[in-house]
Amino acid sequence: MKNRPKVLVVDDEPQIRRLILAALGRADYLGIEAQNAREAMAMLRDQQPEVVLLDLGLPDRDGLELVPLIKQNPGVTVIVVSARDATDEKVAALDLGADDYLTKPFDTDELLARLRVALRNRVTRTGGSPLLTAGDVSIDLLDRLITRNGDEVHLTPKEFAILEQLAAMPGRVITHKQMMSAVWPRQTEQRVEYLRVLIRSLRQKLEADPQNPQLICNEPGIGYRLRLPAAASTNS
Repeated sequence: MKNRPKVLVVDDEPQIRRLILAALGRADYLGIEAQNAREAMAMLRDQQPEVVLLDLGLPDRDGLELVPLIKQNPGVTVIVVSARDATDEKVAALDLGADDYLTKPFDTDELLARLRVALRNRVTRTGGSPLLTAGDVSIDLLDRLITRNGDEVHLTPKEFAILEQLAAMPGRVITHKQMMSAVWPRQTEQRVEYLRVLIRSLRQKLEADPQNPQLICNEPGIGYRLRLPAAASTNS
């Protein structure tokens, strides 16, 4: 089973949340919901979604105030979905860091299309390729599908977050701090041994010989890199 992107729907109208969550489910996304700003920030901390669909008219706080707070979390994409259609509102949201702006009422097909674009941009803006092959391992970042010898490999959300960081910039060292910030963005005491446990688990699932890793390589005292063999291929 592939790793489904997690999408947080923040809206105070239950019927809008139900509509969006149903569309997300049909498109194989994992939808979660919040009805106000307080719940949204708690879900952001606890569930670590990849994308937030954000209404601006929340009962306890203006959604515009949440945009820069959400964007403090590395890698999170914000798509505003709001009835506010004034140009200055759209400009303000985008200037504050929103990645896209969709006006209500909306067509769910358009919403899903914008979501696909947002996830594609999330992968490609680092300069990486959405599809990589290294030996018998294939990493499809857009569909979030990992295979080894043609068989699907199930990763936990934290394992996928680590592999996604490495695969977005293959060959480059990703520091311990960068990786821990992506997996545990709200944890003040970041302990590298937690990261090492995840790396060991990834190697068990992906490496031909986990004791002699050739794919996920350690840079002592610095971090890790995803090493693609000379014969590996990347496709954009």
